Amino acid sequence: MPPSPFSFSALLLMTPSVRFHALALAFGAAASALAPRFAVAQTPRPSQGTVLSLADALTLARRNNPTLQNAVNARRTAAASVRAANGAFLPNLNTSFGGGYREGRQTFFQGQGFGSTNDQLSTDASASANLSLSVATVNDRRAAKADQEATEADIVAAEQRVRNDVTTQYLAALQQQARAALQDSLVATTALQLQLARARLQVGSVTQLDVQRAEVADGQQRVAALNARNQAAIELVRLFQQIGLAPDLTVRLDPALPPTPSVDLQQILDNARRSNPALGALKAREESARRGVASARGSYFPSLSLQAGVSAFTNRFTNTNQLIAQGQSSAVTARSSCIRSEEVRARVGLSNNLAGCELIAFTPAQEQAIRDSQGKYPFDFTRNPYNLSASFSLPVFNGFRREQQVEQAQVQRRNAENNVRAQELRLSADVTAAYLSYSTAQQTVALQEQNVQTARSALTLAQERYRVGSISIVDLVSARGDYERAETDRITAIYDVQRAFAALENAVGRPLR
Repeated sequence: MPPSPFSFSALLLMTPSVRFHALALAFGAAASALAPRFAVAQTPRPSQGTVLSLADALTLARRNNPTLQNAVNARRTAAASVRAANGAFLPNLNTSFGGGYREGRQTFFQGQGFGSTNDQLSTDASASANLSLSVATVNDRRAAKADQEATEADIVAAEQRVRNDVTTQYLAALQQQARAALQDSLVATTALQLQLARARLQVGSVTQLDVQRAEVADGQQRVAALNARNQAAIELVRLFQQIGLAPDLTVRLDPALPPTPSVDLQQILDNARRSNPALGALKAREESARRGVASARGSYFPSLSLQAGVSAFTNRFTNTNQLIAQGQSSAVTARSSCIRSEEVRARVGLSNNLAGCELIAFTPAQEQAIRDSQGKYPFDFTRNPYNLSASFSLPVFNGFRREQQVEQAQVQRRNAENNVRAQELRLSADVTAAYLSYSTAQQTVALQEQNVQTARSALTLAQERYRVGSISIVDLVSARGDYERAETDRITAIYDVQRAFAALENAVGRPLR
C-alpha cells in the first residue's frame, strides 16, 4: 500500500536531506501504484516491485549491456590470435586420402598403346609436415601478446563507459522522481490555497477573481505534476535501456545516494596515468607497433624451413578373372617359349632343360595369390619412400619491398607513439576539468541550500499574510513559484555533484569510492 500523503507544512519542517528522501520515497510509491506494466523479455533482471540499487543496476549492465558484450567478445579473437602466433613454432601437419577409378581402356601415344584393359580402382594416402622459423615469427608472437593486452584494456574501458552511462542515467531517473515528488507536494499546497480562497470568498474578504486565479494555479500545478511523473517514467525506461533489459516500471529505485569523498587533483592524475584503460590500450598497441618494426626488419635475416613427408597406395582391378586369364596366358606363352629355346639347343647339340619346360604351368597357388592381391584394396597400402628436407633461405633483393614494409612499420610505430602522447594530454585535461566541475558542484549545493531556506521562509510568511488578508493570491502564487524554483535548483545541484563525481571517475578510468 502507498504511504499516507503528508501535508505541505510538515514537509517544510523537515531538514533538507530528510525532505529530499521523503519526496523521492513518496514518488516511488506512487509510481509503483500508477505506472503501467511492461512484459519481461530477458533474464536475469530484478523482480517486479523490488528496489533496484545503483550497485544492482551496474551488475545487471555488466551482464546484459549489448555494447559491453561486443567488447568482451573481442577477448576470444585476441586469444585465438595468440594461439595462432604460438602455433607458428609448431609444424604444420597435412594428411590426404583419396580414391580413383580408371576405365579399362588403353591410352595411345604415337601409335603405341599403354595401360591396362581392365577397370582399375585405386586409393592413396599421404602425410606431410613442414616448419618455417624466422625472426618475424618471434616478434609476431610478442605483437600478438601486446594486442591481447590492448584488448583487455579496451574491455576495461568499455566497462567503465557502461558504468558511467548507467550511473548517469540512474541519477537522472532519481532526480526526475524527486522533481515529480516535489510537484506532487505542490499540488497539495495549491489545493489548500484554493480551499482558503473559496472560504475567504464566502466571508467576503476576496473577490471571485482571486478564486479563479487560485483555480488556475491549482490546475497548472496538476498539469506540471502529471508531466513530471511522465518524465520520471521515461527516465526509468532509459535506465533499463542502458542496462540492456526490457523496461519494468514496477521496479523502484533506491533514493539513498552514495557518498562523494574528497579527492586530491594530483593524486587522481597519478592514478589516471597508471591505470586509465584507454591509455593502457594505446601503450600496448605502441608495443605491438614496435614488434611490427622488428618483424619487418627480420626479413633481412635468413629463415629455416623443415619438411617431411610419406605416402602409400593400393589398387585393384575390377575383373579378377581377367587377371587370372592373363596369368594363365602368360604361363602358356612362357612354356611355349621355353620349349622352342630348349629344342633349338638340343638340335645343335647343346645341353638343354626340355624336361623343365614341361613343369612351367599356371598353378592354383598363383591363382590364389592373384585373388589375395586384389583383396588388399582399399586399406592395405604399399608405402612409398619417405622424404626429409631442410633449407635456409635469405632474400637478397625483392624490388625494395622489404624497405617499403620497414618504412610502413616505422610510420605505424610513430603514429602509435603520437596516439599515446595525445591520450596523455587528453587524460590530464579531462581529469582536471572533471575535478573543477566536481568542486564547483559541491560549492553550489551549499548555496542552493541557503536559497531554499530563504524561499521556504518567504513562502511560509506569504501563506500567513494571505490567511489574514494582507496580500493577494498573486503574491502568494509568486512566493510559491520562487520556492519551487529554489527547491528544483537544489535537487539539481545535489545530483550535479553525483554526476560530476561519476564524470571524474570516467575520466580517471576506474572507480574512486
